[in-house]
Amino acid sequence: MVYPQGLLDALAREPGKPAFEHGPRVVTRGETLELIGRLTVALRGAGLGPGDGVGIATGVTPEGWAAQVAAQVLGCRAVGVRPGLPAAHLRAVVADLAAVVVDEQGETPELRAAATGAKILPIGPSLPAYEDPVPQGRPEDIGWVVFTSGSTGVPKGVAFSFAALGARGPEYRGPADWSAGDAYRRFLLFGTLTSAVMVMHLEACLLAGGTAVIPVALPDFPWVLPRLDITAALMTVPRLYQVLDVLRGEDVDLSALRALTVAGSPVTPGLMAEAFERIGPGLQQGYGQTETGKLTILTAEDIARHPSALGSVGRPLGLVSVEVREDSEVYVRTPTAFAGYWNNPDLTATVLRDGWVRTQDVGRLDADGFLHLTGRARDVVIVNAIIHYVGPIERALASGAGVDQAYVVGAPDERTGEAMHAFVVASPGGSPDFGELRALVAAELGEAAVPSTFRVIDSVPVAASGKPDKAALLLLL
Repeated sequence: MVYPQGLLDALAREPGKPAFEHGPRVVTRGETLELIGRLTVALRGAGLGPGDGVGIATGVTPEGWAAQVAAQVLGCRAVGVRPGLPAAHLRAVVADLAAVVVDEQGETPELRAAATGAKILPIGPSLPAYEDPVPQGRPEDIGWVVFTSGSTGVPKGVAFSFAALGARGPEYRGPADWSAGDAYRRFLLFGTLTSAVMVMHLEACLLAGGTAVIPVALPDFPWVLPRLDITAALMTVPRLYQVLDVLRGEDVDLSALRALTVAGSPVTPGLMAEAFERIGPGLQQGYGQTETGKLTILTAEDIARHPSALGSVGRPLGLVSVEVREDSEVYVRTPTAFAGYWNNPDLTATVLRDGWVRTQDVGRLDADGFLHLTGRARDVVIVNAIIHYVGPIERALASGAGVDQAYVVGAPDERTGEAMHAFVVASPGGSPDFGELRALVAAELGEAAVPSTFRVIDSVPVAASGKPDKAALLLLL
């Protein structure tokens, strides 16, 4: 069975159940399947077939997701076109596409200027008659390319084979009396369909028989969760801080949650402990990468049984293998991993080795099988020719009195090559003492690991990826 056959079968099983909900609009699973079939006919009529690149430039809508699946039914390479890309990045993303599917939100002058070699195909109200969608791709063919944000200069195209896409499923960890169907009964779908993790969870929701709930406006966490009866959602660490700020001052009913997954960047043990206490067993911490999909999950049940796991990102999922190799680098193997970076074999060779993905994270596995991440192999600052991983320094600072969050960046320095600079966000009512923080880092990691400067900021800047924006912090120096 070749992807997306599993999704098509899941939609056909219960055609009357809701697949998507957007305000008063409800699209059933049967209607979604019909939409995929009709869009498949439309794309084939536009001359598209196996191996062609098809961009998807739409809002978060049933039609946008159905267009992506329709392209994949034809054996095409679906490519999400992220909104708001700089012109150079946009040109790189659409450079070798045969067509771009657009809606009113996605069809922009910038896109038309960049995609001069591609057909622009609007999703209109009238589509061809339905035909059963029959997947045409081969397992080894590339079915999806997800482009990174381009923070390193040029967006990287993370390419997935149809085999890898078909290996994804609604694997769920939680209390024994909760199932994947319970967890994904109502999944909050927001942001952009170019997000690999968002689409992976959307498909897990549909495979588990759930409904993807699209908010009519930007979601106001945490109130959006009870208002829409959400059972599953994704949340970045900065958003978790915002949620906890609210929960410290008022009660919000989060009892319906079964899989509120926090991911994207490290979380301090103290913050995670507070989050589990305030949010409950429906909270999870996840770890994964665009290149791999979900790798590990940490649950409240894990913490209850293994208190020392609080500083970890959880245990590997069922089909995931983890090895900690030389220099404590973490390597993983999973059937959902990418096939390589699109048109970039040299970069692929640095990350993909004999079926193992080099995560470029540094960590360790404890005796109970929990993965503890201690830094990034490339998130380093070199001071006086000594390499310092910023992860341990940030964790030490975050454990200090009066500190809620801590971030360390490196900047050129005439005397030492580079210098470390610390930014801290005070906890509510807290007043960080820089002298105490210096002493704390020195005691834990040595005097050489103490940052040169310290600064209190109101909040950390957030990048488009939802992660802390360290480039923006550098601009504050």
